[in-house]
Amino acid sequence: MEALSGVASVTAVIDISVKIASLCYQYSVAVKDAKKDIECFLERVVRLKNALKGVTELMARRDGTRLSVTHKLAGSLNDCGLLLEELEAKLGPSKNRRAVSRLGGRALKWPFTSKEVGRIAVKLQECEQTFILVLQVDQTWVFRYSHVEVQSRTANKSYWYRDLILDINQKMDFVDKIDLPKLPIAKGASFDSHMEEHNARCLENTRVKLQNQIAEWAKDRSGRPMFWLNGMAGTGKSTIARTVAQSFADKGQLGASFFFKRGVGDCGNAARFFTTIATDLMIHLPGLIPGIRKAIQTDPAISERSLKDQFEKLIFQSLSEIQKVPPQALSLVVVIDALDECDREDDIRTILKLLARTKDITPLSLQVFLTSRPELPIRLGFKQMSDKTYQDLILHEIPQQTIEQDIVLYLEYELRMIREQRSLSSHWPGKDQFQTLVKMAIPFFIFAATACKYIGDNRGNPKRRLEIVLQYQTASQVSKLDKTYLPIIE
Repeated sequence: MEALSGVASVTAVIDISVKIASLCYQYSVAVKDAKKDIECFLERVVRLKNALKGVTELMARRDGTRLSVTHKLAGSLNDCGLLLEELEAKLGPSKNRRAVSRLGGRALKWPFTSKEVGRIAVKLQECEQTFILVLQVDQTWVFRYSHVEVQSRTANKSYWYRDLILDINQKMDFVDKIDLPKLPIAKGASFDSHMEEHNARCLENTRVKLQNQIAEWAKDRSGRPMFWLNGMAGTGKSTIARTVAQSFADKGQLGASFFFKRGVGDCGNAARFFTTIATDLMIHLPGLIPGIRKAIQTDPAISERSLKDQFEKLIFQSLSEIQKVPPQALSLVVVIDALDECDREDDIRTILKLLARTKDITPLSLQVFLTSRPELPIRLGFKQMSDKTYQDLILHEIPQQTIEQDIVLYLEYELRMIREQRSLSSHWPGKDQFQTLVKMAIPFFIFAATACKYIGDNRGNPKRRLEIVLQYQTASQVSKLDKTYLPIIE
């Protein structure tokens, strides 16, 4: 990529990202068998473009010359630009494709496999996170510098000068962040990872009361620091966790997330749990970086130490030593899903014991939203905490009327999508069929979700598949979860 400087360099990279986004849209229209990959690709490019636009706006300020971190982005911009140019070359129309197009043939074929899309998405996300981190540092500087200038009009100039020098020193400490040794993380554990991208979120107007209750808990910085949402398998815990994580992220309240997945690499155990949480927190709290850098320099093998040492050195001590916390980061939430899927019971108990100590972290408030099945190690872990440490909600004890309303809304939406995609009659499914399906699903959202995936699968006839599912309504010796999976197995 040709070397440019300042805003022009950022603008050049944005221009390439816009071209790629436009090409992705063309593919999404013409290519049907790679829709999810194209959507993933497009989302990452758009998010990267938005981050770069923020950099451009910051560099264009009158005081842009003060923003030393932003202006040291040449290397990162060049790497990002080269990656985007490579992608544009692969996505752009070749001579052969143009020839096919002139002859009336289908010119576009998606040039990447799903694995390649996953690798590219990770690289694009790394670029995006670098630019977001830089933005946070320099935006904090702009806020603080403006505050200092106001002080200078009312306070003694010598004190103002001392504060200014102190801020400059702190800011220059942040410059080193891009060179910070990376902690090993559990790939795919974050709520917004590619692995989680296509998993369900709560539909609009469903789980409203529950989401409001969680939001109110998060607003109360003086309240209980942990919220335990527990429920039987299939009651929708992970869907709720993704939804509230997205909500916290949209509000700037999400500090970190970790979604356990039994048997899926590092997502199925605790080895990379605290290092992943610490890495996420660094992105939202640049002030955390000096403490983590110090912990790594003191013990380069800290990521291989006990969970207790990792928590104390990387999270507890680093957070407690932060000198200044941006106002928007005074209260952050960590979302942890499916703790019961962590493969060692001893690790589960240790994690709960350590997370209970977040109530002692100052000056910021770090709250923990956690979901799990009500299994014995977790119940015992919470029982050992004081009542003031956590509040809990048992998902399968929510009034049946509320659950039924949400399942009705979900099934109406999903079956309408199937009806439209498969060009079925507006009278399908019949009222009796629909009511029967609702009764079969209550109280398990997993039944409703799995049934809709089975019914709507392109390899079968939706009408026939719905009839197969409904055959199990009279199978009195079959459990709810058996009814969920038996039609698919058979």
